[in-house]
Amino acid sequence: MLEGARERGVRTGGLELRVAELGDPGRPTVVLVHGYPDSKEVWSEVATRLADRHGFHVVLYDVRGHGRSTAPRPLRGGFTLEKLTDDFLAVVDAVSPDRPVHLVGHDWGSVQAWEFVTVERTRGRIASFTSMSGPSLDHFGHWINRRVSRPTPRRVGQLLGQGAKSWYVYLLHTPALPELAWRGPLGRRWPGILRRLERVPGGDYPTSSLPTDAANGAWLYRDNVRARLRRPRDDAHAHVPVQLITPSGDAYLSERLYDELEQWVPRLTRRTLPARHWIPRTRPDQVSSWIADFVTSVEGAPDGGSDGVDTADRGDVARYAERFGGQLVLVTGAGSGIGRATALAFAAAGARVIAVDRDAESAALTADAALSAGAAEAWAETVDVSDEPAMEKLAAKVHGELGVVDVLVNNAGIGLSGSFFDTTPDDWRKVLDVNLWGVIHGCRLFGRRMAERGQGGHIVNIASAAAFQPLKSLPAYGTSKAAVLMLSECLRAELARQDIGVTAICPGVVNTGIATTATFVGVDPQEEQRRQKKAARAYRLRNYPPEKVATAILKAVVRDEAVVAVTPEARAARALSRFAPGVLRALGRIEPRL
Repeated sequence: MLEGARERGVRTGGLELRVAELGDPGRPTVVLVHGYPDSKEVWSEVATRLADRHGFHVVLYDVRGHGRSTAPRPLRGGFTLEKLTDDFLAVVDAVSPDRPVHLVGHDWGSVQAWEFVTVERTRGRIASFTSMSGPSLDHFGHWINRRVSRPTPRRVGQLLGQGAKSWYVYLLHTPALPELAWRGPLGRRWPGILRRLERVPGGDYPTSSLPTDAANGAWLYRDNVRARLRRPRDDAHAHVPVQLITPSGDAYLSERLYDELEQWVPRLTRRTLPARHWIPRTRPDQVSSWIADFVTSVEGAPDGGSDGVDTADRGDVARYAERFGGQLVLVTGAGSGIGRATALAFAAAGARVIAVDRDAESAALTADAALSAGAAEAWAETVDVSDEPAMEKLAAKVHGELGVVDVLVNNAGIGLSGSFFDTTPDDWRKVLDVNLWGVIHGCRLFGRRMAERGQGGHIVNIASAAAFQPLKSLPAYGTSKAAVLMLSECLRAELARQDIGVTAICPGVVNTGIATTATFVGVDPQEEQRRQKKAARAYRLRNYPPEKVATAILKAVVRDEAVVAVTPEARAARALSRFAPGVLRALGRIEPRL
């Protein structure tokens, strides 16, 4: 039983369904429907967050034949979508007789929920639907028919790809074999399989009813799949706004299944998550946050629609919003240049943005601009990243007030140019404190909490093309950025098991203010000022905008890329460092024209 939940039985069709409730019944009701071979406990982490953090009335129930709900007799014919719809209506009539509910389904819970939101008899009883890893069998049937009737190499590839992912469906249709496996070795080993392959945390899930649940639940497939795929309904249009959360690492369902979903859904909000199939267990923070945001938007929309990301127009902003909407993103050095552009790019994707800079006014301006650009929320923090105690205070404040950061961008940096022998120990300390130790502080303080949370995340460290391009005029700066590059590679290897990506971005020559504020050693103040102006002019003439770097950063996080050289000269330098390092060394000996 869920801790703190109120349980009761609901009678339907001669069966009793066990229903659990959390939160205030006076608040909007969210109904969570579990999949196969689960029971309602798969939702325990999400349910408590929705009730405690977001203040919803949360309802979970064991599908017939699962958990503590009774099973139909005989099993054959007892799990049809029509009977599952009867069960759902009985539950919502009991828990929310006067108001429509917000429906959420995962796996087979989502499959049956698609039936609920597309049949006429449920109209008015459902306000919204959030679908995870479970397509409509009707939509799936039409998807197959389109590819069979009008085959192209791409469509055939999609069909074969999903066919390979559906191997388990074929096995579940075999007589007796699934029941024997689940009541025998598979049932005993399933918790370990989930931990190893899906990285599902241990604990009180799965429950002891798993072998029986899985054996009974095989009839979900036998009673519905073949019949619906052969004769899919033509009227399977959703009558409520739908949010689709797609785990990009789902081993059982292809993302291509949802390519044509807009034709079936009046208002569709897409979200993607870099995770495997069982996201209610592995990503409860993000899943509950997206559910809460979607429910709140539907509740607040006068026409019952959603003010989320409508992806009828699938442009870059919509695609990034699928991935970053509502996520907490922290950017250092956000007051100007690449940091500001990156903060605004995440803001345009609907993220919650923390703009960190040592200049309070610049940080505040970026936070204000982030709100105007579309950030769900934005905050400004004034911190010098080289100051370890200050960074520790920032981390404590962020974790205490806002939670664990989903994406960390360690961008803050300074420039320093001049001969090695003109660079003093103080100069070295200054550039390493900001460019290297600032990154170390960020990774250590925010990355540790990502790892401890166990729900993934991403760290972006801004290195430089100077990380792999030796230049006689940049010994300190190049060393600091090369260290950032290697730190990123090492950290990526260490955090891979925690599903935390680490990316090193090597921009190249970008039109920012770094040249204006850079230190030129070995010269008098007048000459230093002249060199700053000349370098700044060269950067302006190159005119590679920081917004392009910001786009590369978002793309790198989505693709989980290890190292990204952004500008053409950065890509050329990286290629030379790998295939013709002697050429790169020769270029590094050229005297800069300053």
